[in-house]
Amino acid sequence: MEEPFKEHSTLQELRENRIRKMNHFRERGDNPYKYTFQRSAKIAEIRKQFENIEQEHVEQTQEGIPATLAGRITARREQGKSTFMDLRDESGRIQLFFGENQVGADKYETLKDFDLGDFIGVVGSVRRTKRGEITLFVKEFQILTKSLRSLPEKFHGLTDVETRYRQRYLDLVANPEVMDGFRKRTQMIDEIRSYLKERGFLEVETPMLHPIPGGATARPFITHHNAYDTDLYLRIAPELYLKRLIVGGFERVFEINRCFRNEGVDTKHNPEFTIMELYEAYQDYLGLMEETEDLFYTVMTRIIGSEESFTYQEQQISLTRPWKRIPLHEAIRQFAGIDLETTRDRDEAKRLAEQVGVEIRPEMGYGKIVDEVMSTKVKPHLIHPTFLYDYPIEISPLAKKKRDNPALTERYQLFIGGLEVCNAFSELNDPLDQKERFMEQMRLREAGDDEAQYLDEDFLTALEVGMPPTAGLGIGIDRLAMLCTNSSSIRDVILFPLLRKL
Repeated sequence: MEEPFKEHSTLQELRENRIRKMNHFRERGDNPYKYTFQRSAKIAEIRKQFENIEQEHVEQTQEGIPATLAGRITARREQGKSTFMDLRDESGRIQLFFGENQVGADKYETLKDFDLGDFIGVVGSVRRTKRGEITLFVKEFQILTKSLRSLPEKFHGLTDVETRYRQRYLDLVANPEVMDGFRKRTQMIDEIRSYLKERGFLEVETPMLHPIPGGATARPFITHHNAYDTDLYLRIAPELYLKRLIVGGFERVFEINRCFRNEGVDTKHNPEFTIMELYEAYQDYLGLMEETEDLFYTVMTRIIGSEESFTYQEQQISLTRPWKRIPLHEAIRQFAGIDLETTRDRDEAKRLAEQVGVEIRPEMGYGKIVDEVMSTKVKPHLIHPTFLYDYPIEISPLAKKKRDNPALTERYQLFIGGLEVCNAFSELNDPLDQKERFMEQMRLREAGDDEAQYLDEDFLTALEVGMPPTAGLGIGIDRLAMLCTNSSSIRDVILFPLLRKL
């Protein structure tokens, strides 16, 4: 048993004590780092098996059902010549009972070299104790892996947020509910993938290294390829490559993968994140908006387990359909109390924005001002699922112009719980219009906007070959996971978020 913690003890002393115990195993000819161990079942499976048998054959469970289990020791209690431990594997927890009479005095003596955090393999029979707890009564046991570092303190767990993110392995050990959250994230991605494949979408993979960054307004990460002696960019979006596939003849494609943006870090942004993008030929943004609502509703109700509502950060959110749809400028008038639609003048838009307390930076043009007002004054009010649509052309360089208003584009975003969770539009497929949009983006870049789009000549060549009418959708997987797991920070749904170097 590990020595009780004393004020003068240090982490190094505790580690050295564990190393001594590790050497005890070696001295007995017992390798403390085994190669393999064959289990008869996982803990959750054996518990369920026991409970099922118990309902029909009580006498059999009184004798016990055989089991061979393995996992990490997470708790320990001594009672005379008996020892109780908690064993945990990926599926759950079970109590272990070691009795000196059952395992033998010599073998029982070796239990003093086991610590919390060690992995142990056990063979025995499962039955209930007098107190009614399902317990494995151990007949044989062996060390599988000796842990040289102490686990987080038993009763308070691992609560320091910075440590939880930096040492996710400790977070998972100390807080089993964290593992459940990441399982739910994986289930959510599986549901999205199944939904799309059932509707004829083909999953593809496109490059992560781009010669020209494109597909979004963002600052890229730059790297260098030695063999070609050329700079490359970690992708900020897969959009332009997926559209090339539509040009080539695929009609429904999607990709779920990583993107990278060299931007600030906060509760909603991480430089490395996961996105799902799809493109559908012969569709526009209005039809895709219907499909988006059905996709989100289907996936969220399956993950959350409710068709009516769920709670996110103490806010009750209704999923009842149809979801609200508001033109962007109408939403600004409604929530910010100013009209940015009737003016196209940058200075007038700046004056109105600052009038309602929105800070405007010098490099912001008219479109960025509209977007900043939306983010500051509108987005926090969009708790129930709400589509904002028809965005200014200045901030939508890859979207088609609105049919009856060329100052706007056929673009929408979906907001739930105050989070932007998707972006979509009728895709611009006029190569001459697209080139002019790129040139305007280059002018913005030269004026100091380092998030403006680059000119991609090969993509323009692809558009000149011809792309059918197409609508595209991008979903922020991490933000959707935040909603489905009731997480306040994007770092809670990314296993290893990027952190500042210590």
